[in-house]
Amino acid sequence: MSTITTILTHPGGAHKDEFLACSVLLALHPVPILRREPTPEDLANPSVCVVDVGHQHEPALNNFDHHQLPKDHPPTCSLSLVLQHLGLYEDARQFCDWLEPTEWFDCRGLVTTGKWLGVAPEILTKLNSPIDITLLRRFALAKRADPGDPLWAVMKMIGEDLLHYVKSMRARLDFIGQHAEIWDLELGGLPAKILFLPRTEPMPEDSSLGTDQYITSRGLEQEIVGLVFPDRRSTGYGLSRFRDNVRLDFTRIAQHPAVHFAHVRGFVAKTSTADIAQLKTLIIQAGQA
Repeated sequence: MSTITTILTHPGGAHKDEFLACSVLLALHPVPILRREPTPEDLANPSVCVVDVGHQHEPALNNFDHHQLPKDHPPTCSLSLVLQHLGLYEDARQFCDWLEPTEWFDCRGLVTTGKWLGVAPEILTKLNSPIDITLLRRFALAKRADPGDPLWAVMKMIGEDLLHYVKSMRARLDFIGQHAEIWDLELGGLPAKILFLPRTEPMPEDSSLGTDQYITSRGLEQEIVGLVFPDRRSTGYGLSRFRDNVRLDFTRIAQHPAVHFAHVRGFVAKTSTADIAQLKTLIIQAGQA
């Protein structure tokens, strides 16, 4: 993006899409946010980033509004447009399950979004958080947010964390792709696939982070039954079900001398062994048809 001196969005009621779009922009351009209608001069000035207002989508001028799009256009909000401009939209759609519903809520409303999700609208309202309510209300009440203001600081943190998550998750999936192995084992007399992540140096902070997204990206979510990943608390490995697949019950290996923890509900276990053959044996012994 060119040099931005001001972020401008509409006054009145605030919505999650422009709140998050402004937050992402703040992470890259820590400038004041103004909440008013844009002037023609604002729209023509690339140093003024106009978000969710102005009826123009012109990334070269840093204008990111979606309200002029036809009503049958795929749900697209101001956050979508900003992420597209940053080259992060596809990754964000893959890694952030909340993004597509946010687009639908903003473009289609509560009732239509509920039908799309297959749930009643009153169920969706039960998911409202006081965090969302307060932040959006305070943003709606503000005519501007300046560096150092509590609301401005929180928005900047949200934007930084969002960008960090998307970028680090892409790096994490690339890492998993370089190191992961798929084991073909037999559990309870039926074939099953297990995702194995070897121990590496340095160790990731969360060694199982990104495995769900990686498996989904490979189209293996119907085949993978369990995960084997390095345990940061020991030299061994963690064993877990994938999406709570009941074909693995780790209470079946709770008494094994190499297992120092098995959850009573059977969905996870910890072993001190790093021997590949023994790890496979433990998975097989925990397996059931």
